[in-house]
Amino acid sequence: MIPCRNERASIESCVRSVLGQQAVSGGYEVIVADGMSDDGTRDILAKLAAEDGRLRVLDNPERITARGMNLGIAHARGRYIAIMGAHNRYAPDYLSASLRVMEETGADNVGGSMICRGETWLQKAIAAAHHSRFSVGGARWHDASYEGPADTVFGGFYRRDVFDRIGVFDEALLRNQDDELNLRLTVAGGTIWHSPAIRSSYCPRGSLRHLFRQYLQYGFWKVLVIKKHRRPASPRQLVPGAFVLCLLGLSAGALFYTPLFYVWSALVTLYGGANLGASIVTAARAGWRYLPVLPAVFACYHFGYGIGFLLGIIHFLVLRTPPSAAFTQLTRGQVSG
Repeated sequence: MIPCRNERASIESCVRSVLGQQAVSGGYEVIVADGMSDDGTRDILAKLAAEDGRLRVLDNPERITARGMNLGIAHARGRYIAIMGAHNRYAPDYLSASLRVMEETGADNVGGSMICRGETWLQKAIAAAHHSRFSVGGARWHDASYEGPADTVFGGFYRRDVFDRIGVFDEALLRNQDDELNLRLTVAGGTIWHSPAIRSSYCPRGSLRHLFRQYLQYGFWKVLVIKKHRRPASPRQLVPGAFVLCLLGLSAGALFYTPLFYVWSALVTLYGGANLGASIVTAARAGWRYLPVLPAVFACYHFGYGIGFLLGIIHFLVLRTPPSAAFTQLTRGQVSG
């Protein structure tokens, strides 16, 4: 199941990597839910569907990712459903490895190593930061070598009956719909498993501005997930917002009480030192040529998510903005900056 919209640059290589999977018992089908693309994506999909009858293309006029996923689930005929991304390329054994890990562990959802691979110098730097524990507070699905239980995984290979038991993806969420469903699954007693045997690759955003906006939206919609369940999936999800709030609060307080400026300075220095240290460690692993930009990349992860989280609190908890209105504002750039 691949939701997409205007993915001309990546959709063909993605779909071909899925159609080229090793055989699995019972076979498999590929469903693409397209959000009314107008950049040539539909022409590419039509060509691929004509070449291979396993590919079906559905219209997603609402242009919402979760709606596309749910359309695919509704039309799917298999006992297992793999949610895949149009920006990704999948190892030839992705489906067979997912099925094997699911049978071995008895998990309800399995996923694995999403290796970030950039093409430009900046994308390669972002990819290196993606696999650092510093970027996302040690989220297990960012660790390509981790095997074991997790609170979420990239994409996900689900047992079909999961959606019968706990429902489908929440269409009120522009982002984080997979995190929310996995939180629902965990609360219901289900098991999520991460395995490095399940492999895919991903090309990250091509600019700092787009990376910042990506994580701003993650933080923004995370608030709605927490509001819905009255709990975060992990305490790490609260840290960036708390950090940005402390910086803002100390800055305002320092205008009236000078000692707070020194506290603010100490916090900024502490973060700057941690950022620089993580950048040096990451550059030592990935290449020293990325060191000049890595501090800015890490800052995009942290401040994008933190600012988005605070904006989400304002919209969803204070102003009580309906998700549909928030979606409209995001697409107009009023919230996403």
